[in-house]
Amino acid sequence: MSARVPLVNYLVLDDGDPHLLALRCDSCGAKFFNRRNACASCGGRGFTATRMANTGRIRTFSIVHRAPKGIPVPFVAAVIDLDNGGRIQANVLNGDVLNPDTFWPGTQVRLATFDAGTDSAGTVAVGFGYEIEKEAHV
Repeated sequence: MSARVPLVNYLVLDDGDPHLLALRCDSCGAKFFNRRNACASCGGRGFTATRMANTGRIRTFSIVHRAPKGIPVPFVAAVIDLDNGGRIQANVLNGDVLNPDTFWPGTQVRLATFDAGTDSAGTVAVGFGYEIEKEAHV
């Protein structure tokens, strides 16, 4: 089996189901993806790694029709409110891109991974996005 590496350091692939890992501020509980020197909410300097929920709801979205050369359009960029708190920006990987009703705010989504590419050594880069769990809005 070829090696698989995540495209971002907060996507965890190696201990069961793929999931995201955020840094939770020890002082106020704010959650952040990627490294932080201090909390943007309270200035606290201590953080604890926290497993984020694989499910959430679309808060808002945009159907993108123009992108740099080589990026297929249209695609849906969304802000997802995760079920255990926290919020992330990611693409929605399924649904009818030409029908905005598919992506109504409140629509339930679940984390999904995809192979983004393979290098000459056979290592697979893995990306993530969210898939609609049920195509009915809340």
